[in-house]
Amino acid sequence: MTLTRIKPNIEAFPADLRAYLDAELFDSSCSPEARVIFINKDAGFFLKSMPKGRLEREAAMTRYFRGKGLAANVLAYISDERDWLLTSKIHGDDGIAPKHLEHPERLCDIFAEQLALLHSMDFTDCPANHTEQYLTGAAENKRNGTYDKSRFPDRRGYASEEEAWTIVENHGHLLKTDTLLHGDYCLPNVILNDWRFSGFIDLGRGGAGDRHIDLFWAAWTLAWNLKTHKYRERFFDAYGRGKVDEDMLRVVAAVEVFR
Repeated sequence: MTLTRIKPNIEAFPADLRAYLDAELFDSSCSPEARVIFINKDAGFFLKSMPKGRLEREAAMTRYFRGKGLAANVLAYISDERDWLLTSKIHGDDGIAPKHLEHPERLCDIFAEQLALLHSMDFTDCPANHTEQYLTGAAENKRNGTYDKSRFPDRRGYASEEEAWTIVENHGHLLKTDTLLHGDYCLPNVILNDWRFSGFIDLGRGGAGDRHIDLFWAAWTLAWNLKTHKYRERFFDAYGRGKVDEDMLRVVAAVEVFR
């Protein structure tokens, strides 16, 4: 996580949040869609802002995961001209901290074991159906002309948008809703404290869905952040090889190019 000291106009923030902002403030954003501010006060806080309506699901899923002891405490969710989500800081460092990347085998194993544990949890009261929104969103993006395979060049062998969409049409219905998902299971979204799991962050895509969505992103982040595909098979072995269907990973890859 990269931190850049900032001094924003506090009056531009919702009144209910200003008391927290009387502190050192750092921009820790990692995408153009969301602004994230680290508030260096007490044990620390994170304030996330996105266009109106975009953080509603993340607030709900963070509360849900918090109830299972897996996420930060949600201190405020405000939706006015923009959405604002204030959470406590989880103690530890994310999975791409240098001290973790320096031990890739250990990191890979913990990453897999924690996902297996998450996927074993009860989700009967989960507030979001990931599968339904996943396929609906892909169909809408297809109609709008969204197609981007830049993150997956040649890895899944899609020659064209038409080939990928054919896979979605013919096999998308096979995606199940039988597992509690993180939804964006990447190394930066897992916090470890002295190599012990401390919590998940960025749960805006969480919900009840198909395990292969988390498995797909886990394999992707290991390749992206460790600069090699060599840990893919180790990860699946540690997770539980019998629970991994390569054909379903190919279906997920097809949906993802329309996300």
